[in-house]
Amino acid sequence: MTEVTMTAHPLPEFRNHTLVVTVSSNDGRPVLDRRAYESLARTFHEAADDDEVRVVVLRGLAGCFCLGGDFSEFLDATKHQKLIAAVTDLFRTLATFPKPILACVDGDAVGVGCTILFHCDMVIASDQSTFRVPFVDFGLVPDAATSILAPRKLGYAGAFRFFCLGDTLRAEDARALGLVAEIVPAGSVEAAALGRARQLAKKPVAALLQTRGLLKGNTGELCDRIDQEISLFQQALQDDTTLRRLQRIARLAA
Repeated sequence: MTEVTMTAHPLPEFRNHTLVVTVSSNDGRPVLDRRAYESLARTFHEAADDDEVRVVVLRGLAGCFCLGGDFSEFLDATKHQKLIAAVTDLFRTLATFPKPILACVDGDAVGVGCTILFHCDMVIASDQSTFRVPFVDFGLVPDAATSILAPRKLGYAGAFRFFCLGDTLRAEDARALGLVAEIVPAGSVEAAALGRARQLAKKPVAALLQTRGLLKGNTGELCDRIDQEISLFQQALQDDTTLRRLQRIARLAA
């Protein structure tokens, strides 16, 4: 696993009609906790209503995209209600977001740090990047409507292997399956993503958004599946066997 130095959480940056958003906790860890979900959802809500924002680019911290959710919140029942509300809001916001989303991945994308990529219109990755969704190993189900999006993007066999076996995909494997659109050398991922964002931002806005909407199709179906996945996720967090498994994993990760 990539070693990542903790830094202060970078604020969103606006450049040439492109909003660049960093995926991390507010205290600079490469994970998503409740406050991070809330912050990301708020940023996307504002971006959806801002006519000056035409494209959003997601990036991670240096050397890592995102290592998933904060285990400490999974294990604290007093935090579950607010956590579930924040997660649901972000996933629904991503599913219904009306503008192009690009992602630049340079390093590890794990768990929710990987499933949010399925809502991106293009994923540009470095040749050092890896992708893994160990939900089944944790006793959990996939999130972010990826039980619909993954078979569509990867094909059923590819999605089954990725989610049920929990295989780690290298960048080339992820591109072959369709998760990654382009691979570039490490260190040049953000520049490549911003280049694609500039191309999109120059397009006629209405035609771009209408075309994207037609390609995306029925987002209501995605929102319904998000609710179903979240319900199963909540049930799993009430299961003693699953909680013990998560506690063991959390100790190993400490």
